[in-house]
Amino acid sequence: MVDLLLMLTLGFLGSFGHCASMCGSLAIALAADSSVSRSWRQAWWFHGVMNFSRVLSYGLGGALLGGVSAAVISSGQLVGIGSQLRSTIALIAGLLLMASGLGQVFPGEWPRLASTCRRSVQKTTQQPWLLGILWGLMPCGFLYTAQLKAIESGSIGQGALTMLAFGLGTTPVMLGIGVSAGYLSQERRSQLRRAGGWIAILVGILTLGRSGETMSSGTGYGAIICLGLALVARPLSRLWPGLIGYRRLLGVGAAVLSVAHTLHVVVHGWDWNWGAWAFMIPSQQAGVLAGGGSLGLLLPAAFTSFDRAQVCLGENWRRLHLLGVPAIMLATTHGILTGASYLGTVQVTFEHQVRSVVFLVVILLVLLVRWPWLWWVLAVERFYISSKSSK
Repeated sequence: MVDLLLMLTLGFLGSFGHCASMCGSLAIALAADSSVSRSWRQAWWFHGVMNFSRVLSYGLGGALLGGVSAAVISSGQLVGIGSQLRSTIALIAGLLLMASGLGQVFPGEWPRLASTCRRSVQKTTQQPWLLGILWGLMPCGFLYTAQLKAIESGSIGQGALTMLAFGLGTTPVMLGIGVSAGYLSQERRSQLRRAGGWIAILVGILTLGRSGETMSSGTGYGAIICLGLALVARPLSRLWPGLIGYRRLLGVGAAVLSVAHTLHVVVHGWDWNWGAWAFMIPSQQAGVLAGGGSLGLLLPAAFTSFDRAQVCLGENWRRLHLLGVPAIMLATTHGILTGASYLGTVQVTFEHQVRSVVFLVVILLVLLVRWPWLWWVLAVERFYISSKSSK
């Protein structure tokens, strides 16, 4: 009984800091939907059901962990810091959190997904149950603490009670955030939703940091892909009209993934040891400088990717966002040079050669698609959308 009271207290006190900042954006985002915040009864019902199913999901997970605790502890596949399962879960969860956050910050750039979510909430009465169950399955550092206690119990019943007590402790704060957000004005809810989106992006980056070496290469490649798609969205808008609606989202996503990639390398690769620079070979140093330059070019464009900045900067706004072209070239250079460096030596493997060729082909295609002369040579200039005609 004492352990359960402690878990209840842990969930309650911890929810004021960790849960409010980490999961509050999810509750605010749901409350921002007009169908949820239309009346106080609907708000209480929706968030009450969602939190009930979230706690139920915790309990079922606790029962599972308690029942298989002996096998889990011996294998280390679930709780091991470097386990592949935990790394994979962290990678998926981090990317989903960042995608969710970007959707909240730029709701107009996520038209189909936003429309689908609204229809789901309006037409599907079981939606809060499903959202709560999925919410309970999301990886979370604070939740891991309670899960370790459930594993330690070595019992299905005790594991379930441990997680139920923890979940009940977090409920007052999460329910209060979700319901109270519904009483705010539409403008204030929109501001909170965007703020919550940035928090979700930050949490996503931090979550990616738990995904091991997979995260480092994955975020780097993801940033180049997002930036490349953002750069070709305008000239291809007649041939691929759906892409232009996501151009701003892709550009900011590229910057966010670049920040995640940089933080992972500095924290896990260098261990914050800036003196490691002196031990790098020249080609690796050049690659690091190229990567830093690419990030430096992307950040100003990301911070001005909203309508008010476009109006204030005028023509300078377009010039600023054209920095994406040299940014993707520097990012490609970074990938090629650093990919061949290992433990202070150059190791040009077949895999690195293939990856370098793919890098160069992709960047060449991006630059050619943006070049009007190529469209004229191919006699398909009628499909090309210039920057002036796209305004």
